[in-house]
Amino acid sequence: MDSIVQPGTAPFWIALLTVAGLGLVELVSVLLGASASGLIDEGLDFNGPGDAESGLLGGWMSWLNAGGVPILVLAVILLSAFSAAGFAIQAFIGQFREPLPLYAAATGALALAIPVTRWSSRGLARIIPRDETSVQEQADFIGLTGTVTIGPLDQGHPGTVRVKDRYDNIHALRAKAVPGHIIETGALVLIVDGANGLFHAIPAPAALENDHHSSNGG
Repeated sequence: MDSIVQPGTAPFWIALLTVAGLGLVELVSVLLGASASGLIDEGLDFNGPGDAESGLLGGWMSWLNAGGVPILVLAVILLSAFSAAGFAIQAFIGQFREPLPLYAAATGALALAIPVTRWSSRGLARIIPRDETSVQEQADFIGLTGTVTIGPLDQGHPGTVRVKDRYDNIHALRAKAVPGHIIETGALVLIVDGANGLFHAIPAPAALENDHHSSNGG
C-alpha cells in the first residue's frame, strides 16, 4: 500500500475515492427510482430565491455556481480538481525535493481546485439539462409533453421529466403525477401545472403521443 499512497498524497487519494463513492451512490439511487443529486438539491434548496446569497456558505456556493449544476456534480468537480491538483503538485515538487507537508499541499491544491470548479461548472451548466425553478418561467412549460426519465411519477418524491421547449432546448423538470395517476419511467406525459419549481403531469393523451412521435421522426 505504501508503494501506491506516496508521502503527502493521502488527502488526494481520499478525495478520489470519495468521487468514486458519490458516483456509486448516484447510480444506485437512479436504479432505485430516485436521484441522489436531485434529493440533495431539494433538501438544500440553493435554487430558492435569495438562498444562495444568504450567509458565508451560501455566498461561496453561489460563487461556485450552485444551482447552475446539481450539488452532487459540483462536489465531484471540486473533489476531482482537488485530487488532480494535489497529485500534480506533489509530483512536480518531488522532482526537486521531498514532498510538501500535507497542509501545504492540500492548501495549494484547494486554491487551484476552487477556480477550476467555478469555470468547469459554468461550462457544464450550458450543456446539461437543468432543473427549472423560476416561477416566472414555469408557465412556459405548461402544456408541453415530455418523457419520464426518473420515475415512476406518483404523489411521493418527485421524479424527473425531460422536455423540449419551443426553442428546442432540453430541460429536466422535477415533477409528480396528478393524484390518481402512477406514471412509469419512459412514459410520455403532459405537464398540466407547476409551482415553486415542481410540476404536475398526467399521461399524455393518445393524440399528443402521435404528435410527439411524428415530431421526433417516429
